Amino acid sequence: MITLSSFTKFAGITVALATALVAVPKSQAATISLNFEGIDVAGGSNNTSINNFYNGGTSGSGTSGVDYGVTFSPNASALSLNTLSNPGVSNTSRGGLGDPSSQNGGLIFLSGTQTFINYANGFDTGFSLFYAAINNPGSISVYDGLNGTGGLLATLGLPITTGSCPGYNAGFCPFAPVGVSFAGTARSIGFAGVANQIVLDDVTFGSVTPGAPTTAVPEPFTIVGTLIGATAAYRTRKRLKATNKL
Repeated sequence: MITLSSFTKFAGITVALATALVAVPKSQAATISLNFEGIDVAGGSNNTSINNFYNGGTSGSGTSGVDYGVTFSPNASALSLNTLSNPGVSNTSRGGLGDPSSQNGGLIFLSGTQTFINYANGFDTGFSLFYAAINNPGSISVYDGLNGTGGLLATLGLPITTGSCPGYNAGFCPFAPVGVSFAGTARSIGFAGVANQIVLDDVTFGSVTPGAPTTAVPEPFTIVGTLIGATAAYRTRKRLKATNKL
């Protein structure tokens, strides 16, 4: 039997949980993975500027993606990848490996010696991606400021990749997974190497494993609403029982 004392404790726990959950910020909720799909509306260009595709704006082709608050250097471009149905758009392919929904596009820089990705909201724990570099190695640097400024949190070498993907007509294939962990809050990543010689995909913030799905902590009001609903249901049952006794 639930006594008044036990109900009071239950209600107190509900209120305490509600207070704690309301205080959970949404910024703790996401692991973001960018797959560079849908950037080139023509489906065959090797030099479509990413621009604000992931920042509430559009790419060089006028397409728009999810607004993650992520921006790119001007030299960052989307590269169309070879598939079995479209084998001649570039010299790069995922070879049918990895996420089936991430087979058509990748990230490349065609000028300069490096490019940057900025995530102003910041992320922690780790950073990861898939890449192909068959002629020249590259590197990744993680910073706590935008555009490669502030403190250097982590570095990671990108050795030359090897292997082949028969049937996909691509020298840059297969892609290799890499990841790095770090302490602190990162806000930009620099990719260094020889222009037009390294292709990246499934760039992932907040995880040392690339291609992690975007996940979210349940909205605080959803959990709180469930708890409050349970409390209300208990009160209703108690009133009905009291009425039936009269």
